[in-house]
Amino acid sequence: MKIDGDFNDIDAIGDDHISSSSETPMRDDAFRLSKDEKIEIIKDDVRHIMETLGLDLSDDSLKGTPNRVAKMFVNEIFGGLDPDKKPSASTFENKYKYGEMLVEKNITVYSTCEHHLLPIVGKAHVAYISNGTVVGLSKMNRIVDYFAKRPQVQERLTIQIVRELQKVLNTDDVACVIDAKHLCVNSRGIRDIESSTVTSEFGGKFKEKETRREFLDYIQLDTKF
Repeated sequence: MKIDGDFNDIDAIGDDHISSSSETPMRDDAFRLSKDEKIEIIKDDVRHIMETLGLDLSDDSLKGTPNRVAKMFVNEIFGGLDPDKKPSASTFENKYKYGEMLVEKNITVYSTCEHHLLPIVGKAHVAYISNGTVVGLSKMNRIVDYFAKRPQVQERLTIQIVRELQKVLNTDDVACVIDAKHLCVNSRGIRDIESSTVTSEFGGKFKEKETRREFLDYIQLDTKF
């Protein structure tokens, strides 16, 4: 009975999207294997899954799938697990003395739910107030993309983006809002295709009501060109 209870608890965590940590759970030996070694192991595992499902991997359309999936996992959709891929975010002196809020909105988010390994697709809106340094605009997009490319829960992703930019910019005055659809909700389970999930993390001045309101107003602006 205890085992059944444990499995029920595990399923509930996945369906309720409960996160265990603000850091991505990683084993100490996560990088013991090379990328090529990981691809070979995952390829065999995917082949086993497909064969277990009864698929004929001698078919021309299917025989390359295990290798494609393995390479996609390691090099693409979970590439954000590799610390070597972390974007370098050089900062520059704020010589033009811009002291207001800078907002980068509608950053595309492609991530993967860590509970069902199904896509999370949406938009991130990121802002900061300079304390003397600025960061290139594209670096904000790259930071979002880096942390998105790993098994995630949206709450953790939002926190990780803010913490990384706080570290890079040496300021607490950073905010992030993410609005995304989870295919684990849209395509399975409740199968609600209309719902989306909104998460936010506000640091420093963004915890103040007026500053937070200004940021939220900015991301509502119609900037379609």
